[in-house]
Amino acid sequence: MGQQRNGPRAERAYRAREFDAFVAGAAGRLLHAATLLTAETRTRNPHAQALLTAALAHTYAVWDRLRDEDPYELTRRELAARFARTAWRHHGGRGGVLSVLHPLERLVVVLRLYEGVAEEQVAALLGLPTARVRAVRARAVATLRAARSSTEKPAGRTAA
Repeated sequence: MGQQRNGPRAERAYRAREFDAFVAGAAGRLLHAATLLTAETRTRNPHAQALLTAALAHTYAVWDRLRDEDPYELTRRELAARFARTAWRHHGGRGGVLSVLHPLERLVVVLRLYEGVAEEQVAALLGLPTARVRAVRARAVATLRAARSSTEKPAGRTAA
């Protein structure tokens, strides 16, 4: 009888430890991705933290039903979906590296270049054709290059 009472409780404790270990290992990278998405700075990123907290809450809610699914992939998809639904809030940059980009461009750049997600997977996640994802990424990279070159000082010039 005592084992029946401790069985589910012990299982819940084990699953909670599994989730805690997952968060300890993945939260830093996921927070960085969320910070890039919201175009906030690394030191001041309340929107990114809220976005990540909501995505992790979703992952925790379905944790017991995960079987062969990668929890990092699930959390990343949830993070991207939540960002896409609230992208209008993140239109203006807050000083982050990707603040010159439109939210869709940031989402594609973060998924493709930072997270290394295949174009086909990004297209399926966003409900866009693969060619559109490719075009958005190319436009975003061109915008970032142009922004970078406009802020750099020309080489060889010195102050007189």
